[in-house]
Amino acid sequence: MPSAASVNHWPESRCAKAFWSQQELLPYRQLLADTSDWLDPRPGERWLDLGCGSGRLTRTLWDKSGGTLAELIALDCAQANAKSVQALRTALQPSPGDRLRFIHADFSEGLAGWGDDHFDGVVSGLAIQYAEFYSAQHGCWTVEAYNRLLAEVHRVLRPGGRFIFSVNVPEPSWGKVALHALPGLLFAPRLTRFLKNCLRMWCYGYWLKREARRGRFHYLPREAVVAKLIAVGFGGIEHRLSFAGQAYIFRCRKPG
Repeated sequence: MPSAASVNHWPESRCAKAFWSQQELLPYRQLLADTSDWLDPRPGERWLDLGCGSGRLTRTLWDKSGGTLAELIALDCAQANAKSVQALRTALQPSPGDRLRFIHADFSEGLAGWGDDHFDGVVSGLAIQYAEFYSAQHGCWTVEAYNRLLAEVHRVLRPGGRFIFSVNVPEPSWGKVALHALPGLLFAPRLTRFLKNCLRMWCYGYWLKREARRGRFHYLPREAVVAKLIAVGFGGIEHRLSFAGQAYIFRCRKPG
């Protein structure tokens, strides 16, 4: 069985709040901009934000649609992010009302809450790589949850539906991200909080890389991700580098 060292920090409020500050980092802003460039929400569509965090991509979807989406689901394993989504619901114009909902869930267990062909689009920012599954039979972590999640995204998308997501490159260098983020210190509204959260993110980054080396998390080569997308049925696959060269962004479709 997994040892005590295999604790999952993602659902913790402390971890969630630390990563709220990444929106102040220039590399993250570039990642958000590059991902947004590939989002094309249309009136009346249904979208799902997997691993929504503080809701930056959720907000981007609403704003780019002009507030015309029929449904927008923000899903995350950290309950603390419900407050961020609630604040977002209050701030958005036009008001989304019940069309925007936060769901507290672990996508490692799949997307059983939705039937086939439910969503027009799914977006995810640096999240799906943390789908985890420990095989008691084999006594190790496996890619089963990661593969299942990709298959589940394909299932819940309607024919022609779009999947846009980012994942880290193999052995990501958080030092490069920090280096590219240094100019942001000049504009951080609360410098002490910014530096403290950067330190926390650095510590969590060490934990993430350690667990990835054990096979628990999945920083995969671009070709491996493409192969997995093809295996579950996606087509029209495109990709680009972002996040100071430490993340891939993918865009693909479920054939219509």
